[in-house]
Amino acid sequence: MRGQLDGHRVAFLAADGVEQDELVEPRRAVEAAGGSTELLSIALGEIQAYRGDVDAEDRFPVDLLVGRADLDSYDGLILPGGALGPDRLRTDDHAVAFVRHAMHIGKPVAAIGHGPWLLIEAGAVSGRTLTSWPSLRTDIVNAGGTYVNEKVVVDRNLVTSRGTADLHSFCTALVGKFTQQPEAVGWR
Repeated sequence: MRGQLDGHRVAFLAADGVEQDELVEPRRAVEAAGGSTELLSIALGEIQAYRGDVDAEDRFPVDLLVGRADLDSYDGLILPGGALGPDRLRTDDHAVAFVRHAMHIGKPVAAIGHGPWLLIEAGAVSGRTLTSWPSLRTDIVNAGGTYVNEKVVVDRNLVTSRGTADLHSFCTALVGKFTQQPEAVGWR
C-alpha cells in the first residue's frame, strides 16, 4: 500500500466514544499508504476512545471542528464506529451536513461499525447496499438501504464494514477506493 495515497488528505470524523481500533487502524493504513490524516470533531480538545463502548482507552487531539472544515480540502472521509461517538455526531447539524455533502458530491467515504448511523441521519443510504454493525440493519433498511452481512461492501463512492474483526479488509478496501478519482454521481 506504500505510496498509493501520496498527496491525499483524509478526514476522520469522530467524537467521544469512538471505537479505538476503528479510529487507529484506518489512520495507520492511510498514513502507511502515504496519505495524511486530520481528526475532525464537534468540540475542540481531545476525544476519548473506548474499546467495546465500556473500557476507556486513549485520548486523541482534535485537529479541527467539523463546522469549520472545508470538505474540498480532503480527498476522502472516514467514519469510525463505536456506539457512543456516532450517536453523538448524528445529533450535530454540522457533522450531518458534512457527511451529506461528501456523499452528495461523490467524495470517497468509508464507514465502519456504527459509523453508518451518520449516513442514515444524512439521508444518504437510500438505494445503497452497505454493511455495518449488525444492530444497524433495521435502521439501514428503514432508511431505504439494503443491508448485507459481509466483511466489506463497496457501493460507488462508499465503503462500509461491520466492525473491528473486519478491519484488515476495511482498510484494504478504503485505501483502494481513496486512490480513485471521486465519482461525479450523487446519491440522489
